[in-house]
Amino acid sequence: MKNTKMIHFKDITDVHNQTRPMGHLTPIESAIDVPFEIKRIYYLTKVPENTTRGFHSHRELQQVLLCLNGSVDIEISTPDEKEKITLNNPAIGLYIGPMVWREMSNFSPGSVLLVLASEHYAEDEYLRDYDDYLKKATLYFGEKE
Repeated sequence: MKNTKMIHFKDITDVHNQTRPMGHLTPIESAIDVPFEIKRIYYLTKVPENTTRGFHSHRELQQVLLCLNGSVDIEISTPDEKEKITLNNPAIGLYIGPMVWREMSNFSPGSVLLVLASEHYAEDEYLRDYDDYLKKATLYFGEKE
């Protein structure tokens, strides 16, 4: 899908100690592992059952979403495409570029959704009305072709 991709981060397990498991370490470096400088980080926890979040797009902002614990479904769409992705591996993130509509649902109990963003929060960066989004996104993607 346009302006999206899966990012596979390093998943390091301790190979020096073979007698007991030591867990996983997943490093993420700004502008190296993600395609932008990280300016904002936030996370979603304790999302009530049957809650859907998101319902917006960003004009220029880029994000990487990672489910650090549990699972969450991310539905992404452009005027011409729609896809549902389940995030359930903390070493795999979903890159979402500008003008991609997103909705997050099916948060498992105890899930933690981490978001890395390319810009600081700005309300005018959001497109929250779907019809308005469709008009602007159709122009945006039409200019990219």
